[in-house]
Amino acid sequence: MTKIWSTALLSIFSLVLFAQTLRPPATPLVSIDPYTSVWSFGDQLNGSPTKHWTGKPQPMDGLIRVDGKTYRFMGAPTPVMKTILPTAKQGGYLARYTTVKPDADWWYKEGYNITNWKQVPAPFSTKDKNDAMLRSGTEFQKEVWYRREFTLTAADFEKPTLNIFHDDDVQVYINGVPAYDCGPCFTSDYEFKPISAPARKALKKGKNILAVYCKNGVGPGYIDVGLADEIAPKGDDVILPAKQTAFEMKATQSIYTFEAGPVQLKASFVAPLIMKDLEMISRPVNYVVYDLKANDGKTHQVEILNSVSGLWAVNDASQKVEGKTENQNGLVTLSLGNVEQKALVKKGDDVRIDWGRAYLAAGAGNVKSSAIGAPEELLKSFSKNGSISTNQTSAASADTKSMGVLLSEKVGNEGKSLHVMLGYDDGYSVLYFGQNLRPWWNKDGKNSIQNELKNAEADFAKILKECEATDEMIYQDALKAGGKQYAELCVLAYRQAISAHKLVADATGTPLFFSKENFSNGSIGTVDITYPSAPLFLLYNPVLLKGMMEPIFYYSESGKWTKPFAAHDVGTYPQATGQTYGEDMPVEESGNMLTLTYAICKAENNIDFAKKHWKVLTTWANYLKKEGFDPANQLCTDDFAGHLARNANLSIKAIMGLASYAKMAEQLGDSKEAAEVNALVKDFAQKWMQLADSGDHYALSFDNKNSWSQKYNIVWDELLNLNVFPKTVAEKEIKYYLTKQKPFGLPLDSRKTYTKSDWIVWTATLAKNKADFEALIAPIYKYANETPDQIPLSDWHETVDGKSVGFRARSVVGGYWMKVLGERWK
Repeated sequence: MTKIWSTALLSIFSLVLFAQTLRPPATPLVSIDPYTSVWSFGDQLNGSPTKHWTGKPQPMDGLIRVDGKTYRFMGAPTPVMKTILPTAKQGGYLARYTTVKPDADWWYKEGYNITNWKQVPAPFSTKDKNDAMLRSGTEFQKEVWYRREFTLTAADFEKPTLNIFHDDDVQVYINGVPAYDCGPCFTSDYEFKPISAPARKALKKGKNILAVYCKNGVGPGYIDVGLADEIAPKGDDVILPAKQTAFEMKATQSIYTFEAGPVQLKASFVAPLIMKDLEMISRPVNYVVYDLKANDGKTHQVEILNSVSGLWAVNDASQKVEGKTENQNGLVTLSLGNVEQKALVKKGDDVRIDWGRAYLAAGAGNVKSSAIGAPEELLKSFSKNGSISTNQTSAASADTKSMGVLLSEKVGNEGKSLHVMLGYDDGYSVLYFGQNLRPWWNKDGKNSIQNELKNAEADFAKILKECEATDEMIYQDALKAGGKQYAELCVLAYRQAISAHKLVADATGTPLFFSKENFSNGSIGTVDITYPSAPLFLLYNPVLLKGMMEPIFYYSESGKWTKPFAAHDVGTYPQATGQTYGEDMPVEESGNMLTLTYAICKAENNIDFAKKHWKVLTTWANYLKKEGFDPANQLCTDDFAGHLARNANLSIKAIMGLASYAKMAEQLGDSKEAAEVNALVKDFAQKWMQLADSGDHYALSFDNKNSWSQKYNIVWDELLNLNVFPKTVAEKEIKYYLTKQKPFGLPLDSRKTYTKSDWIVWTATLAKNKADFEALIAPIYKYANETPDQIPLSDWHETVDGKSVGFRARSVVGGYWMKVLGERWK
């Protein structure tokens, strides 16, 4: 009897612990790969349109109709944007400009003399702004001031809005009134931005002046501004929102609960990212599960409309898509694809896929109707008469075409469950040194998306159970290792870390797991993205980590990369054709590759991976012997912080890499090499402690004792049983770090107040007691929970105010699992 009660209490306790309190900065809805990645950027699923991780609209709408009354539970009404003043992209215009700072601070007001300013066609850009979607414009280098006069025949606008593309910082004035000010920030395309209330009132009938200042910080620059009027839906076009009553995020699922009149709707977005199963990781199919139950004891007729925009299949709205409808394998299947298919041609960072096809499918038994057509017509017809029977398959611009399925069921107290499947078939995924590689699920070219959808439907119940088991495992592993807040951070990061990769096979059938360096530069297979993400994959499937490293090994072993250290990357996603990053990181990447190789050998409990690549590992180790201890002026993984010579943390990386190499040499039977390298490592460690010693901590660089930095690289010393540094080094650092924390985290180092959350977790793992670990984790949790930037989790943020500095949706958050890995490997 006691045992039964103990088990029951344990189950209740587990449920209480799992109750989520974290508010994600953005919520993943569809997580397949770096291209098919759709998110909700707000707390309410029906509060805003769904978007790609880059922030571009990729609408997915959800309506529920209960006994003839319609409610919206997903997405948001798309307002009509009526042009007031066209941008240069919409229609050319002339403007007067200068690149010399005006001699008065009221240059943006009427009456200031601009007759000596040049008058030229807009837009304005730097020489290095290279984007095929933009017309070339008038050039500026660092700063530009420009003014544009325009005439309005009326000024009775509903909600005047800027249509702006600015890169970087910008200030906009309307008739001398500040309208918009953003810096440091930028957009990577045209976006609608709000205008201040005083500036809206300043618009008038007759002559108006739009004045703009733009400052280009780094990289390419661009500025173009127009005006639009945001016309909101009215009358019969207004659909009532369902009331969101609950939200829960799990590792593989985002779950929302709504009240839609007398019916409760639970919408679960399920990404079957089962780490142990390469076929499941690769299958390009997610589910949306709708669990319905009456809350008034009666039976109700319920219909659900799930629609997906053509924007899922293009880079931008100017591209045209065409649709197809199929009925086979017991499924109703709709798809949309770009009319012009050019696989693997477009590359870059803020770029979406524009080849292949997006799919929406459901079991035929629950589909009342399906259609491909204008999105507003699908929604209107459903809201008014509960059908979407019109089928349009002709080509149209991507934002004016959607596909939708209408599910129908009678719902009472007993509850019902319906689901749809969302998929993407890219055909080819990566260009790998001259060869187009297919996705892993179709690596031999003999499979089809129709077959994957059929299998996903047949295995639905089994897969859902596997997802639930994965959710429990991920949460409990992290909870046991680091506590509730830490566990919720790991849950938040899980899908992001995995789906920022693409799994393919090379010509020999070897798995290659390519990362995309999201919102930093778009590199593919970046070593210093692989390195921080490694803990998650070491824990749950080292094959995937090997798949990240194999392209770097091949790059050197094939002779395509001839330098004596590891490359930074193998290209720009999705073209893996050779390093495109402008500068090498020789100590960083060589140390990363050596350490991770040994970590894989430990995870797999054999030396095979090192043996396979021993020749090039030796080349990199020899480089570190000469150049690693006291690094020259160069970049490390924290390249955004700039160059730094004599970097103490980078020196630790080299030492960890060499210590790992010595362990591998010993296991491969080369005891002489192992002994020599171990002696060198021991000598390096002693010198490091002397050169970096700053009394109560160790310095950022050997030549600046009035500095400090997180020494996160030393975490491998204990994890890999390298036994290089005395434990007092980490203990002294942790004690010092606890005096340097800010409200939203521990700064990366003494140069700035920003930080990297993945490195904080590595640093926190050095702590020897629970209280110190949790003290370092709590501010990261606060950041994730309270950041004002509702975007996919950013790993680079300000510790003072919790704002994102840059980066988002990156795989490096796999580094959050370092504490779990540390506990597992103890």
